[in-house]
Amino acid sequence: MWLVIAAVVAVLAIGVIAWWYIQRRRRTLLRERFGPEYDRAVRDAGSAEKAESMLAERTRRVKTLKIHPLSPEQADTFAREWHRVQAMFVDDPDGAVAAADRLVTEVMTARGYPIEDFEARAADLSVQHPRVIENYRTARALSTKRERGEAATEELRQAVVNYRTLFEDLLATDRGTVRRAS
Repeated sequence: MWLVIAAVVAVLAIGVIAWWYIQRRRRTLLRERFGPEYDRAVRDAGSAEKAESMLAERTRRVKTLKIHPLSPEQADTFAREWHRVQAMFVDDPDGAVAAADRLVTEVMTARGYPIEDFEARAADLSVQHPRVIENYRTARALSTKRERGEAATEELRQAVVNYRTLFEDLLATDRGTVRRAS
């Protein structure tokens, strides 16, 4: 009888340890994959468990989308347009930020990302571009400030720089290369 009880306790202990290890490994993998976005998700969700569930759901959602790299020709066209946007900044910083926002949205559309509302866009992008998504959020916040007429020239410059970070990450082509936009 004691042997049966000891065996049941041992099996339960092994099960608990296995469950704990799997959860810990999952958390580590999500933290490595999403980087700073993981911490933001935990902060927004209020707990690591809720954040991890949310990040896993994002990942599942993005896998169902038809996201694809750009062709080299598309990447070159967008890179040329980015150069025009940057040059525009000298004479029209306000217009350059608006153009940068539009261009990033065009690249996302060309890659197959849905461009619903901003938060859905940022969530989708965070799955494949987690290291630069905060740049996009910063650029968007500065762009919104610009729309209200409250952004200084330095903030407009920072918005363009932040848009460029995501833009360059989005310029992946079917050959796996990334075109530099600067």
